[in-house]
Amino acid sequence: MDWGLKNRISRIIKPHDGKTVMLAIDHGYFLGPTDKLEDPKKTVNKLEKFCDSIMLTRGILRTSMNAKFATPIVLRISGGSSIISNDLSNEKITTSVKEALRLNASAVAMSIFVGAKYEHNSLISLGNVINEAEEFGMPVLAVTAVGKELEKRDARYLSLACRIASEFGSHIVKTYYCDEFEKVINSCPIPIIIAGGPKLDEQKALQLTYDAINAGAAGVDMGRNIWQSEHPIEMIKAVRSIVHGNKNSNEAYTDFKLAIKK
Repeated sequence: MDWGLKNRISRIIKPHDGKTVMLAIDHGYFLGPTDKLEDPKKTVNKLEKFCDSIMLTRGILRTSMNAKFATPIVLRISGGSSIISNDLSNEKITTSVKEALRLNASAVAMSIFVGAKYEHNSLISLGNVINEAEEFGMPVLAVTAVGKELEKRDARYLSLACRIASEFGSHIVKTYYCDEFEKVINSCPIPIIIAGGPKLDEQKALQLTYDAINAGAAGVDMGRNIWQSEHPIEMIKAVRSIVHGNKNSNEAYTDFKLAIKK
């Protein structure tokens, strides 16, 4: 890797432990004003200093992020379908790599839909983005999206999707945790970050974090399981204590409960 590419990746995945806590607030590009993300600026101001990077769209970056914040940005550059559409896999590239550079992003992110109707389009888009990004030393994070087909969250499918993302030249991949997650990790030569997925109670979300990290994940990209919590600051601190502090889920949940009592 060139120096610039290495440097940008090191802003996201911290060199001292090879782990990251990414905050996902890009949901509005297909979900609209999601519960407790109606005001993204409020969410960012509350949680920005506790995460290693933030995944968002350029619209939210421009309207809700203070340019003086030092937190690295992972810019979502794909979209084109909403939650009310017939097929969420019908995405295209909506933001260029040059625009990401102008916005000082540390990486760009886009979804791929392996096994879906528009699989081919999403994979060719991934290849094109990587070709463009390589010219500027910009890391590409591929999101192995499943749309509404949640039954795809098994080791066989996720191993396939993550491996394809790496074969195309992605630098990081975001996927879901599943049973036998070690198989997914062992079949993918690039760092894997897990998605938080639908809202869980705090104890289950912390268990999910611990299980993924223990299986070899490089970190988490959590959204709803942090900012939809009644105690989002305490929750992100508990997630950090697992990812960067080597605590287990029980220890992190105990700390969380003590923190919310203060």
